[in-house]
Amino acid sequence: MDDRRRITEAPGIGKKSSEDLHTLGVSTLQDMISLRPRAYDDRREERRARDASIDDSSISCRITILGHSEFSSKGGRTLKVTSIDDDGTRIELLCFNRYFLKTQLKISSQWYIYGKVMKNRGVYQISSFEIKRTKEEAGIGRILPVYPLSGSLTEKIMRNAVSYSLRALSPIPDELPQSMYDRENLLHHEKAYNLIHFPGTMEEARNALSTLAFTELFLMELSVLREKQDGGRRKSSPTENEKKLMDSLPFSLTEDQLKAAEEIREDMDSPFQMNRLLQGDVGSGKTLVAWLTALHAIGKGRQVAFMAPTELLARQHADGAAELLSPLGVRIAFITGSVKGERRRLLLNSLKEGSTDLVIGTHALFSEDVTFRNLGFVIIDEQHRFGVQQREALTRKGNKADILSMTATPIPRSLALTLFADYSVSVLRAMPKGRIPIKTYLVSESKRDEMYKSVGVEFQRGHQAYFVYPRIDDEGEGDLRDVTTMYEFLRRKYPDVPSKLIHSRLPDDEKMKILHDFREKKLGYLVATSVIEVGIDVPDATCIVIEHAERFGLAALHQLRGRVGRSSLPSYCFLVYGPGLTEEAKARLRVMKETNDGFRIAEKDLEIRGPGEMTGDKQSGFLHLKFANLTSDIALVERAREEAERIIREDRGLLKAENAVLREAMAMMQKDR
Repeated sequence: MDDRRRITEAPGIGKKSSEDLHTLGVSTLQDMISLRPRAYDDRREERRARDASIDDSSISCRITILGHSEFSSKGGRTLKVTSIDDDGTRIELLCFNRYFLKTQLKISSQWYIYGKVMKNRGVYQISSFEIKRTKEEAGIGRILPVYPLSGSLTEKIMRNAVSYSLRALSPIPDELPQSMYDRENLLHHEKAYNLIHFPGTMEEARNALSTLAFTELFLMELSVLREKQDGGRRKSSPTENEKKLMDSLPFSLTEDQLKAAEEIREDMDSPFQMNRLLQGDVGSGKTLVAWLTALHAIGKGRQVAFMAPTELLARQHADGAAELLSPLGVRIAFITGSVKGERRRLLLNSLKEGSTDLVIGTHALFSEDVTFRNLGFVIIDEQHRFGVQQREALTRKGNKADILSMTATPIPRSLALTLFADYSVSVLRAMPKGRIPIKTYLVSESKRDEMYKSVGVEFQRGHQAYFVYPRIDDEGEGDLRDVTTMYEFLRRKYPDVPSKLIHSRLPDDEKMKILHDFREKKLGYLVATSVIEVGIDVPDATCIVIEHAERFGLAALHQLRGRVGRSSLPSYCFLVYGPGLTEEAKARLRVMKETNDGFRIAEKDLEIRGPGEMTGDKQSGFLHLKFANLTSDIALVERAREEAERIIREDRGLLKAENAVLREAMAMMQKDR
């Protein structure tokens, strides 16, 4: 099939309509048939006015024109055409901006009409409609596709262009081996493309969509799995410093931490470059795994770069690394954009000469003047906050440096299978021993005083708290609480409890000083924005109050809640919500109350709002799916993955005769990149 044939060869597609089609991603005939209908008009049965209901007010029937009149509207005088259907029911056609219909819709003439009616003072009226001379032209007796439109495009133009493209590209070749069509019960592609646009039944449309979505997911999975290196992993033992660090800890690592550290070590000691994602719930101990594996790389004579998305988080990691790793002789440096002058020159020189083992920093690490003697291991914290170009800029500073990407935002299995098919994945589900699940309460305005009393009890017990608000100060929305106003309120509420205000406008040095004092228990509570969302670990903080919780996404709420419950003390999260919640907001809050499991929350988040923000720059290009939907096609994703893995096991080079179609598909995908 020649996918280079331009859409302009289709009749009726001129310069303007081709430009409008381009905004929909359509430039070729192949693009045209790959444009998924957004809905279908089911006109198989004739529906007269008396058949219309609140749930389905569409009609598709024959009418007879009785007369013309006019009425005043915003656009001036508007044509009203009176008609009756074959039941004798009166229907008024309100012809906004269609006065020309007066000459066409002659008295006593008969037409076929399609549209949605409404009842006004006992009379059926219709203002948005299609009207044709014959039943065939009106599509009555058929299911018609409904496409996204842009500019001058109409459904008629789109349907005609699709019809032409299907005929012009016929026969449409299959894209999968015959055995896969049989095994997965798929339609052949000529039939699938025709039925997704012009199905005889809605079941046919669903089967066509399933075939095309499966094909799309399978080819994507196969592409990334073929590029991924073969295993080559072998058993690997921890270095002496790794053993010393584990022995020095006042607790034992979880089974998940030990397994993840082993998987990472084995990848690092293999002949292939590691590309591994370490995902774990809030507080599951990802950073400790990172320090253990950094010791492994350093023990092998390699330098390590650890990149965090903010200076505040990078500084906290640097403090933690100094406490744990410096006693083991690890030479640590810290670099951000604010490190300048002679200090920066000396630091850069130590990296270049190899006298620094571990450098921790922000985006500044991939600046051109940052060079390494032997960068062998790159750790990227909160990986979704970095673009793929930024990550690659850092990894290029080493010679095939191993890459460990970490995220505290659990990713549902269905999404991880697709987004990270070219990654190996380690998962931390278990929490350190002794942790007690956080109790979450939904707090309405009427329960506010009870909440404040509960937090006061925690202060009496010598525990600490966070109060989180969505904005820094009053920006004209009087119904929203802000940190500045509420800080003064809370100081009056708890006059004997020392506190501080922390938000993004404060200098980083001041924020670090506040967090240090909070950790040292010089402060009883912080009044904050979401600046505390990640990286804050204070064992005696047992309460968090999140105001206007309905304004936060599920991932953010889960991260914020994770600031408490970081010890064996019982901990509490209060989600305060306002009136007039949307159904989506209600769903989010219900999920937060029901579970502390970040993976379950991520699955629910995917159900509620789709992939969305769960993906970063790398993944955004990965999700240009035309037929598949990662929210509703979870089972399809897993089937596609299983088929791709089977092909890799049996015929990685696609050398078998039946896999020739896959060789061609892979070549086309490579050409399109």
